[in-house]
Amino acid sequence: MKHLTFKNYNIADWFSFYRIAVFPILMLLIFVEWRVWFTWMLLISYLTDAIDGQLARRLKISSPRGSQLDSMGDQLTLVAALAGVLYFEHKFFLEEWLFIGIAIGLYTLQMIIAWRKYGKATAFHTYLAKISAILQAAFILWLLWFGTNYWLFYPMIILSILETVEEITLIFMFDEWRSDVKGIRWALREKQSETTKGT
Repeated sequence: MKHLTFKNYNIADWFSFYRIAVFPILMLLIFVEWRVWFTWMLLISYLTDAIDGQLARRLKISSPRGSQLDSMGDQLTLVAALAGVLYFEHKFFLEEWLFIGIAIGLYTLQMIIAWRKYGKATAFHTYLAKISAILQAAFILWLLWFGTNYWLFYPMIILSILETVEEITLIFMFDEWRSDVKGIRWALREKQSETTKGT
């Protein structure tokens, strides 16, 4: 697959780079209060998140570097999305500050634990994280375009909290940085397999 690479980065990596590069533009659009442009560009960022993972798997070009770039793009997109919700829908943000605060607090804790243990953010990309990301994107885009939808909000926020708890648990399960771990169930199987081989 060398024809798909440019300066040692493959095509999936460049989709992740897009999300990283567009972050300051999203923040600028919030600053100048261009809500419609911000929402459309946020949608594009979410779409590139879906595309890069599919490309990496289909073309068999997945790598720890790609997983880390993907996670960095995800984190910056999340920060921009939350900033957009806080600015454009501040009333909703204040009404639901408790749930949102718990989710953000746990996410921040997870980032701190990961950086202290691994020196970088996690890139587990669990099944729960993928489902949570889809719900987050759906809710935030709906909120920015049409207004509050609590049928999306509560499942999204609960799943986001559960996903973060799973990430924290996985950090304690793996002494060394790992990418693309499907979830706790699969991690336990792997640990059990390693124990069996060692006996």
